[in-house]
Amino acid sequence: MKVYESNKLRNLAILGHSGSGKSNLIETIAYTANENKIPKLSGDKVSMTYHMSLIPVEYGGYKFNLLDTPGYFDFNGDVISALSASDAAIIVIDATNPIQVGTEKSLEMTENMPKVMFINKIDNEKARYKDAIMMLREKYNNKIVPMISPIYEDGKFIKLYNVFENVDDLEGDFKEQAISVKDALMELIAETDDKILDKYFNGEELSKEEIQKGIIVGIQRGDIIPVICGSTINNIGTKEILETISEYIEPDTSGEDKKFKGFVFKTLVDPFVGKMSYIKVLEGELKAGVEVYNINKNSKDKLSVLYTLNHTELVEIPAAKSGDIVVVTKVNSLKTGDTVSTDREAELVPKIEFPRPQIYYAVSTGSKGDEEKVGAVLTKFVEEDPSLEWFRNVETKQSLLGGQGELHIKVITERMKNKFGVDVSLSDMKIPYRETIKGQSDVQGRYKKQSGGHGQYGDVKIRFSRSEKDFDFSEELFGGSVPKQYVPAVEKGLRESMQKGILAGFPVTNIKAVLYDGSYHDVDSSEMAFKMAASVAYKKGMEEAKPILLEPIMNLKITVPEEHMGDVMGDINKRRGKILGMEPDDKGREVIYALAPQSEISKYAIDLRSMTQGRGSFEMKLENYEEVPSQLVDKIIQNV
Repeated sequence: MKVYESNKLRNLAILGHSGSGKSNLIETIAYTANENKIPKLSGDKVSMTYHMSLIPVEYGGYKFNLLDTPGYFDFNGDVISALSASDAAIIVIDATNPIQVGTEKSLEMTENMPKVMFINKIDNEKARYKDAIMMLREKYNNKIVPMISPIYEDGKFIKLYNVFENVDDLEGDFKEQAISVKDALMELIAETDDKILDKYFNGEELSKEEIQKGIIVGIQRGDIIPVICGSTINNIGTKEILETISEYIEPDTSGEDKKFKGFVFKTLVDPFVGKMSYIKVLEGELKAGVEVYNINKNSKDKLSVLYTLNHTELVEIPAAKSGDIVVVTKVNSLKTGDTVSTDREAELVPKIEFPRPQIYYAVSTGSKGDEEKVGAVLTKFVEEDPSLEWFRNVETKQSLLGGQGELHIKVITERMKNKFGVDVSLSDMKIPYRETIKGQSDVQGRYKKQSGGHGQYGDVKIRFSRSEKDFDFSEELFGGSVPKQYVPAVEKGLRESMQKGILAGFPVTNIKAVLYDGSYHDVDSSEMAFKMAASVAYKKGMEEAKPILLEPIMNLKITVPEEHMGDVMGDINKRRGKILGMEPDDKGREVIYALAPQSEISKYAIDLRSMTQGRGSFEMKLENYEEVPSQLVDKIIQNV
């Protein structure tokens, strides 16, 4: 594959609901670009795409870097990665279905970037082309321009019509629609430039160059959204897409003459190839063998070999100009989001914002020897997909894997087994309860042991009470009742004892302990004896000071369509939650702020999607710990 100049490069993210025909569209485009290849089309079968794929296509003197993205919103992290490297998005819409959740999500995620709508399956007898156009116009008003539209006769698809074609061959409604669409487009073009606007209102005809410039500017600003229709199965509309993109989508070429700068927008880990880093060239030219600075890590790396892809095969290339996408392998220091440049002083590219995990599962393996391997593989997957998270919870002693949904987690565990030979099982996450006290106590702890030779003797008196701090230890000793050298041992004994509470063995927090008296033995006292005496006092003090269980309370920010707001608020109340407030967002949805116990929302991602048909999302973070209602305490203790 040759090295393309910046103005001949187009990076396009392909989005849409699963089953809309995204992957088929890419196969058809590849076939159109090289008619010796037969497209591998899947008909109406839903093909599963779980991570972003790069498919470079050469056509008409242009190179199209097509970024195929998952249609399931569990894998939105890959969609975000693809969009960060794209000049524009192509959103594939299934004409045989009402507007689907994946379509709505795609429109939402591309709100602030140039886009082209491709209405697929328009030759299917179930096609609802007009409904799709109506939905798009409800959202974008007059910005929607059907540049390539279908002509039907007796309900059957006949041909495509280009908005710039002569309307004389059209009849009836089709002719009226064509004239209306072209007039609306010309008005939008005129609004992109004052000189063109004057010319338009004076009744003068716009030149081809002025029309092209107006459409380019309008698309870039988001004031014009072209709609193209077709059928991936029958290769209808494919050339029209390629021609529209090459003619009306212009990448930023202002970085051509600068030093090389790029950023890693995606990482893939292959057990055979190793780490694959996808780099978008933002400025200058990247040549094979060049040394670059990793601006994030203040380190230096050599990019020995540059690759592009031919289907799934790596193809070596000598260089890549500004705007292109390359793959480098086995540069282990590179991570998603890293900025690389030949200029050590280059500015960092803004960080890609990935969604926080919505659901967590505990990951375990049958063999202790596999634990390190599990950790190593999960670390690789988190590098691939930063919307994942895994960590060891020291309180519950579980390894937790967090993702965007149940499917997300299950796909990861399947890939662990199939790609890396690591078999793990999933279980529910344990809630990290804690224990504390509500009251006060004043106790004595004595440890005395005699077994020949020196014995062990330690004696302490400690007052226990509730504290705002995790642990507040002090001493009010007088007269040498407990020598100063043993005070640290008392504190250490209490800290160690607090790792297990007396109700259910959960860690203890928010305790104030004041050592105010005690006694010692000149010969038998030791640090160990006073540590043990503190442990005895701790147990007595906890029992007498009204021990209670604490549960983690999560702060929730829930975003839902307005029609689901009542159901969601009612559900939060059923989960022992508390609504703090609500407000509309800038996309016409409602944002609900609430608090709820973690035990009640551990699988909230699944339930929220069910309540909102996949249209709801949420973020959560730990707010504080609160006392568990008394009626639930026994059940929690029994299940430990």
